[in-house]
Amino acid sequence: MTELGNRLKEARLAKNMSLDDLQTATKIQKRYLIGIEEGNYSMMPGKFYVRAFIKQYAEAVGIEPEEIFEQFKEDIPSSINDDIPEKLSRVQSRKNIATSPSKVFDILPKVLIAILIIGVVVVFYIFSQRGSGGEKTKDQQDPVTSDPVKIEESDKFTDEPEEEPEEEKVTGEEEEQIDENTEDEINTPKQEISVVEAETSGKKSVYELKNTEQFELKVVSTGATWVNILNGKGTSFFQGTLNNGENQTIDFSKEIEARIVIGKSTETEIYVNDEKVEYAIPPSQSVTQNITIRFLQNNE
Repeated sequence: MTELGNRLKEARLAKNMSLDDLQTATKIQKRYLIGIEEGNYSMMPGKFYVRAFIKQYAEAVGIEPEEIFEQFKEDIPSSINDDIPEKLSRVQSRKNIATSPSKVFDILPKVLIAILIIGVVVVFYIFSQRGSGGEKTKDQQDPVTSDPVKIEESDKFTDEPEEEPEEEKVTGEEEEQIDENTEDEINTPKQEISVVEAETSGKKSVYELKNTEQFELKVVSTGATWVNILNGKGTSFFQGTLNNGENQTIDFSKEIEARIVIGKSTETEIYVNDEKVEYAIPPSQSVTQNITIRFLQNNE
């Protein structure tokens, strides 16, 4: 065993690695690893592989490869492979064989024969086509000698104009109904909910609901929040905690006012007739809020 092999083996044993473990880590066959430890480089595929295998061995056991190459440079073969000149000579000889004039002359007659055969086949095909097409059938005769074609007058070319399809007629009653529906759509105002009061330094805000005959209030929790829903007289319709996804829907169409006391506005959403109401006071400014919505029926 050489000093290099002994150094690498000691580092391997210090890491509690067997040769099988090292083989798995480096992908180098076990017999080559044994050859490195014993200094038997003659069994390697070539001198280039010796240095490459030693480098992988050293990295696997935690030794700097450059340190190994510097310390044991006399024992490690040069990276230049003695087989390279031999391989170069083989490549050169193959190139000479590929470009040898004798090979070209051997192939040339075969190429000429193939071209000649193809030419004969093409000529034969052309003449056979001409021979089969020498006589014309009755249907292929010149148009000058064929019977004249009679063109009969068609009803499509008469002077009488074509009848236009009748348009669907709308009765007066249907037209009046359409006009009424259109007028209702134009004259029907859109629901309006607006802020009329908001304490900039507090937690109270007031809204007005107009242009609707219905007042359906829905309070939705997006987390966990405590709410109290009352009418203008102070009667509570719901009071308690709403967990994530839970909601309370109450019809205030017969009331003139709705009040919502919210314990955690950051996790509470308010809808009026399915229209989401934006907070007049940002929830980040005031978590607890007291909201009043006045219902102005018939825009009173």
